[in-house]
Amino acid sequence: MKLIPGGVCAAQGFLANGIHCGIRKNKSKRDLALIFSEVPATAAAVYTTNLVKGAPLAVTRRHLSDGRAQAIICNSGNANTCNANGIEIAEQMSALLAKEMNIDAENVVVASTGVIGQPLNLEPIANGIPALVQGLGNNRSAEAAEGIMTTDTKLKEVAVSFEIGGVTCRLGGIAKGSGMIHPNMATMLVFITTDCAISSEMLQKALSSDIRNTFNMVSVDGDTSTNDMVTVLANGMAKNPCISEEGDGFATFMKALNTVTVALCRMIAGDGEGATKLLECKVDGAKDEATAKTVAKSIICSSLTKAAMFGADANWGRVFCAIGYSGADVDVNRVDVRFRSAKGEILVCKDGAGVDFSEELAKQILLEGEIEILVSLNSGDACATAWGCDLTYDYVKINGDYRT
Repeated sequence: MKLIPGGVCAAQGFLANGIHCGIRKNKSKRDLALIFSEVPATAAAVYTTNLVKGAPLAVTRRHLSDGRAQAIICNSGNANTCNANGIEIAEQMSALLAKEMNIDAENVVVASTGVIGQPLNLEPIANGIPALVQGLGNNRSAEAAEGIMTTDTKLKEVAVSFEIGGVTCRLGGIAKGSGMIHPNMATMLVFITTDCAISSEMLQKALSSDIRNTFNMVSVDGDTSTNDMVTVLANGMAKNPCISEEGDGFATFMKALNTVTVALCRMIAGDGEGATKLLECKVDGAKDEATAKTVAKSIICSSLTKAAMFGADANWGRVFCAIGYSGADVDVNRVDVRFRSAKGEILVCKDGAGVDFSEELAKQILLEGEIEILVSLNSGDACATAWGCDLTYDYVKINGDYRT
């Protein structure tokens, strides 16, 4: 497994682009993105669990019912959610792209992100599609990643190479996500491409399994978005023996997928709205995985813990409090808590009680940009990891007038 450049263009046969078409008033921001496979690909997707869903999700779900796709088009600046003509707009986006590229509209994945409840004018998209298609290239993953950003401050892309049956395959992804990030599934927009040959059934199995320990373990603000989706396209151009069942090849593919999704999880959490720090909570010694996940997510979601991390305050009582109200069956008299960063590690709680520790060292540890909250339940062998960020003044500033 090797990290490589290229994002969604790292895999053979995938092209991408991103442009400003006019959805956003700011002309310096790209607002329309395209990912295209030179040949039809197998496809899989997972969607937000919010009962309020953007129109593009309904259209994409129908388009992917046969497990095939060839293109992904996504606009930012408008979520196309809670609009009376939302389905029609999403279908027209697919049709316009399909006509321009001479492909089947049913093979188009369509996505939107941005403000909810605002009418989406199709005209800028229709006018922009020719330039979007014309500018496709095998080195324009970054442009596509920029085209799907909303309040994100950092571009999010990653890719890896791996071997299946002696054949080198590649898998890469781009993501957007900064606010309205919370489990369960999917909590952001993520588009992943691979030239690995894998059946749509096994691709869906891989994705559905992976998200339980990756995207479902990310929280920025406790709000699950209406438009979240993770989509994977696999075009088979690496010409490896096709993965159609579980085995060594499937296990290797799962590792590659997980490497990319974990990296994207960390990028999303670290770029939370107003965030200054990436928080990674690792829970071990749980009696089962469900307990470990419940505890890890409760800590990451705790506003008081997040605020303490912003202030570099080793207020471990807030961590302990989040464990207590998580609903997990935990013996709180056996719990240990540590904080760790590039500046070192410090024990702050042992067997459910505070211990003497250096406030000065703790402060230095918590001033770092990446902080690990380490919790040992000392009741078993299961473990889990969750990702989040600190809670800052800027989060309120960003969301206080997000629409206006």
